[in-house]
Amino acid sequence: MTLEEQVVILTIENNKLREENRMLRDIIIKFETRIAELEELLRKANLSKNSSNSSKPPSTDIASPQRNQSLREPSGKKPGGQPGHKGTTLQMTDNPDEIIELSPNFCNKCGCPLENEEVHLEARRQEVDIPPIKAIVKEYRLNSKTCPKCGHHQESEFPAHISNNIQYGSNVESIIAYLWAYQYVPYQRLKELLSHIFNLELSEGTINNILRRMSIKAQPFYDKIKEILLQSYQAGSDESGVKVNGKKFWAWVWQTISATYITISDSRGVKAIEHVFPEGLKKAILNTDRWAAQLQTPAAGHQMCISHILRDLNYIEQVDIIDWAKRLKVILKQGIELKRQQLEYSRGNPLAMQLERDLDKLLQENIPKELYKDTCKLQKSLIKNRSSILTFLYYKDVPADNNGSERAIRNVKVKQKVSGQFKTGEDIFCILRSIIDTCKKRYVDIMFAMNSIAQL
Repeated sequence: MTLEEQVVILTIENNKLREENRMLRDIIIKFETRIAELEELLRKANLSKNSSNSSKPPSTDIASPQRNQSLREPSGKKPGGQPGHKGTTLQMTDNPDEIIELSPNFCNKCGCPLENEEVHLEARRQEVDIPPIKAIVKEYRLNSKTCPKCGHHQESEFPAHISNNIQYGSNVESIIAYLWAYQYVPYQRLKELLSHIFNLELSEGTINNILRRMSIKAQPFYDKIKEILLQSYQAGSDESGVKVNGKKFWAWVWQTISATYITISDSRGVKAIEHVFPEGLKKAILNTDRWAAQLQTPAAGHQMCISHILRDLNYIEQVDIIDWAKRLKVILKQGIELKRQQLEYSRGNPLAMQLERDLDKLLQENIPKELYKDTCKLQKSLIKNRSSILTFLYYKDVPADNNGSERAIRNVKVKQKVSGQFKTGEDIFCILRSIIDTCKKRYVDIMFAMNSIAQL
């Protein structure tokens, strides 16, 4: 083989090796790209939503390393009471119910009797205690008299609230309602408490009957709360799942700064809202989360909960790693700060208008859907409900969040956690708890309110 032939052969083999090398490099690049994609999928799979980056409740953060993370920024203050905070302590009274005189009867030095000597007060100490509780029984006797003039046999009448031969009084009924609806004590423990503390032996059936009667008496006040909401210019609403006899139901709340209305429905959709408010809340600016049924409620305007959006943006930052979420958080926090500085702005206010422009610009940014699926989903939702994002700036009584509704709905969740599912009485709880929460907002004593209802 000549030298030229060898050169040709070597050149051909070299070209083949070069081609194979190029193909291998392409394969390596494809594998590297695929590995990066799989790593990203694995990262997202291990990053679940929790209460700090979504609207999920903290109770679902079982495996989350950031279970109790709050949206609050660190204040730099030490934990506990702050300087200037007024504490409270047990104080002695000038009018004790009982005075026990402790005087010496004889002299410890010489044994001389001291019973008839003058007493000098040296010191006082007081003990606050509760005497043993025992129910009292009142007997109403119906008597008659004969008129000496005409001979008519005249009988007296029982008080209107005395309708049976024997019954429990208003104090018993109001205490049962207070403990069950306000302190969340379930039937069995309530039965034991009444027996151990009050020496009253009531069956669970009797307790249920008492609560049912209380709810019937309270119904007009419950209806009045609903009328207050219909006339309100600001309201908030929220919903949360509850168990009723093993089935999934939904607790709904509508509330203002002075009223709370709770109900339970088998629907989480528009049907539940229409059942309570067929024509919506047409006078109110309604604060809600981004739940479609809430946003469809007829109202004077809507305000989406900014806290919900901020938690969603926390999740977006962790999943998609995109600065779009961070920039939107800045805009929303600027809006909250404006609200702190001034309760209400005109539509033409320069600061408000600039914030609106910044928000519009950010919402219109082109975000690659194939790379940032979750971000695009949130962006689409915010664009759809754009008019409900900064509403709070233009109404002094409209907050940026829906925390008031979340606090109100939490009472139903706490009741369920303490007592378990509702087997019966969910409608009773809604009525009594609505009245209790409304009284709290109006600084009305809860026991006074329950006793007033029991006496009707």
